[in-house]
Amino acid sequence: MDSAPPVPPSSPPSSPWLPFESRRRARDEKREAVLRAAVQLFLEQGYHRVTLSEVAERLNITKPALYNYFRGKDEILFECWSMGAELVDSVITEINAGGGSGLAKLRKLVHAYAGLMATDFGASLVRFDLRDLAERNAAVARAAKKRIDATFRRYIAGGIDDGSIRPCDPKLAAFAIAGALNWIGHWYQRDGGLSPTEIADEFTVRLTEGMATEGRQQTTKKTPRVPKGRNSGRKTTGKKRTGGGTR
Repeated sequence: MDSAPPVPPSSPPSSPWLPFESRRRARDEKREAVLRAAVQLFLEQGYHRVTLSEVAERLNITKPALYNYFRGKDEILFECWSMGAELVDSVITEINAGGGSGLAKLRKLVHAYAGLMATDFGASLVRFDLRDLAERNAAVARAAKKRIDATFRRYIAGGIDDGSIRPCDPKLAAFAIAGALNWIGHWYQRDGGLSPTEIADEFTVRLTEGMATEGRQQTTKKTPRVPKGRNSGRKTTGKKRTGGGTR
């Protein structure tokens, strides 16, 4: 009696679950989508005025669905801030790896930082109040701010040492530069007349040209001196006052 032909092994049933890497990627993408929606709302309305329901509504999901990714609004706030800090850290790492003079490094950092301030996550570094964070997260944020400030000072001090930057107080110079750059995060509007790149280009020139030792004579314009005795405040007689000024 002939034996029955062997039955080919059946293919394993398709799993309803995505592979681990695909699931993690999908979760990361959804998590970032929550952060992008939240940071826009926080910047538009202010952190305290925004509710998780509004964040969920913007994403077209339910409020309970948000808790699959974050435990609360303060955690979302910190993660938005962290996204901006990571972008700055990435820039600094790239600049350090590239080498160059202190002035060259400073200019690269100013340009990149100015551009980041014109983004939502970049603006979160200066628009959000660290007092709204849990103390542990606030400590992390304060330490990151100190690292950024120290980097500005280090590039300036390095430029003084290598002769590319005029002698100055690195601390005060860093404060002046960072203050101007941070303010971009407050006034920049997407519908403005300048793009982030154009703003970064302009700020890089304005904030560093006066510090550079090279070509200083060519970039500095002297203010014409007014001869003594002219416009001394005495009234002139017999002549009419002319010019475009206003009284």
